Amino acid sequence: MLALAASLSWGVADFGGGIGARRAPIVWVLVISQSAGLVLVGAMALATQPHAPTGRELAWGVFGGAMGALGLGAFYRALAIGTMGIVGPISATGAIVPVVYGLSRGERPSLLQGIGIAVAVVGVVAASLEPLPEGAGRKLATGVGLALLAALGFGSALLGLNRVSQAGVVWGTLSLRLTVVPIVLLAALLVRPSTERLRPLLPLLIATGLFDTGANLLYGASARHGLISVVSVLGSLYPVVLVALAFFVLKERIARTQLLGVAVALTGVALISAG
Repeated sequence: MLALAASLSWGVADFGGGIGARRAPIVWVLVISQSAGLVLVGAMALATQPHAPTGRELAWGVFGGAMGALGLGAFYRALAIGTMGIVGPISATGAIVPVVYGLSRGERPSLLQGIGIAVAVVGVVAASLEPLPEGAGRKLATGVGLALLAALGFGSALLGLNRVSQAGVVWGTLSLRLTVVPIVLLAALLVRPSTERLRPLLPLLIATGLFDTGANLLYGASARHGLISVVSVLGSLYPVVLVALAFFVLKERIARTQLLGVAVALTGVALISAG
């Protein structure tokens, strides 16, 4: 139940972030949402006073936060210019990153993981190719490159979160937010994006940050109380929520071949996680 709640929360956060990125500069979307998340997890840390992580664990948290900032920036931009129903599932293939890390350390993936990687790649290719008018072939769908960059960032952030969370769920999420917020604040100071039309979006962006941070906490708790092979599969279902919201709220339409690719990519993610 905790992992399913995390998927639901991530899906809602992604949808809110995507809407915000279509109406305001992405830097402000990140600053407001991530700052709101920092306030939430910071208050939890003050209330619970968890044991501090070691220097090595904290370093993993900083790495996860930096890569998470990269992933979120690319992801929100992809959502702003592309189709949410395509971008979301492609970004979820970041589950491959921890597998690659394990391989570099001498680990060997299970048969399910090997099949899952191959299936995910096939699904990404199918979902990425947008059909053109009859006889004109296909082209790469808008935002696919950014979605793949987001997958790299999310997968690396998940790896960092897994390592730092050994010190506790609250510290795991807090260390990521303490890294992300200064990065996006610095970006805002350098870029100085316009604040026009920002005020009406404040409630949406704050809610996005709270849902995103809440999902991290829920997923961390689920991993501590349940089988990883089970909770990781359930936690990776967030693109389903994003696709559903995009379909019913925004009335997005996806070509049948791309929709099949989405289903195949999600199947690959599930196999990687289950392995």
